[in-house]
Amino acid sequence: MEQELPDMSDLERDVMNLVWERQPITAELVRERLDRDFKDSTVRTLLRRLEEKGYVSHAVDGRTYVYSARRPPEVVAANAVNKIVNWFCRGSVEDLLVGMIDEKLIDKRQLKAFADRIARSKSGER
Repeated sequence: MEQELPDMSDLERDVMNLVWERQPITAELVRERLDRDFKDSTVRTLLRRLEEKGYVSHAVDGRTYVYSARRPPEVVAANAVNKIVNWFCRGSVEDLLVGMIDEKLIDKRQLKAFADRIARSKSGER
């Protein structure tokens, strides 16, 4: 797994969701799409923090910064799950999965799909 990503605040997560949905995206478009009334400077600060944390990068178009995600949401989610596994399951993915099965968060159909995907990845298929 790539290096562990720093945690995101709830607001940073809202911004990231917009970036993933609309990328490439400008700070102005993020500000317009957020359900809150923020100043442009606040949104630029949030995007700069996300860039410092490794979640987004920017390109310059004229004088405008245009942001894109550096990692897809699945990779960010896997990173977050890895933290949970380490914190609560002593690093055991098996313990996490058993807990999810016991709590009926994963059903037999999903388990079979996981097993099939693991078998394909071991054989070099996608």
